[in-house]
Amino acid sequence: MTQDEMKKQVARAALEYVDVGGIIGVGTGSTANHFIDALAEIKHKIDGAVASSEVTAMRLKSHGIDVIDLNSAGDLSVYVDGADESTRFLHLVKGGGGALTREKIVAAASKTFVCIADDSKLVDILGEFPLPIEVIPMARSYVARQIVKLGGDPVLREEFTTDNGNIILDVHNLQIMEPVKMEAQLNNIAGVVTNGLFAIRPADVLLLGSKDGVKTIT
Repeated sequence: MTQDEMKKQVARAALEYVDVGGIIGVGTGSTANHFIDALAEIKHKIDGAVASSEVTAMRLKSHGIDVIDLNSAGDLSVYVDGADESTRFLHLVKGGGGALTREKIVAAASKTFVCIADDSKLVDILGEFPLPIEVIPMARSYVARQIVKLGGDPVLREEFTTDNGNIILDVHNLQIMEPVKMEAQLNNIAGVVTNGLFAIRPADVLLLGSKDGVKTIT
């Protein structure tokens, strides 16, 4: 079974968490895209979806799924999204696609966060995947200097602007031993919009695609 087939497998498994007649949050990325494609088959059972990025909104609309503004939707029953890394404690690194801020907002507004990924994303310690940080452009150099003090190696994501009009610094060489503490510490740097650690509000369920089928970690 290929990695892509594993992603499709968990995307379909996540449909079990979709409430009939509700509005759901949908993430961004290749695994989330497979979920959107699967969701299209039961779109008549939901009232619509809140998208975590413009790209996701376009894909939802292409399937005829109503896209609803979060301000109008209110609290959501479930949010389904992928991850770049996850631990067994359901702490995540996200933001490889650059949508981390909106992803974090939609996750925060959702009762249940279902993370879907293939089993290569499961790690013991976060940080091998560079940690994305969304930064106000004028603060780029200042934020980078503060990150260096924390032991990270920040690299500007070239020719990339977030849906919010900001930049991304990808931080290499961080071994994230205390994800909750690190998330708060990074967010307290002036000029940081948010970072790609999802530990203060982690996933509630992790569905992992593997050659042996879908594994559930809660």
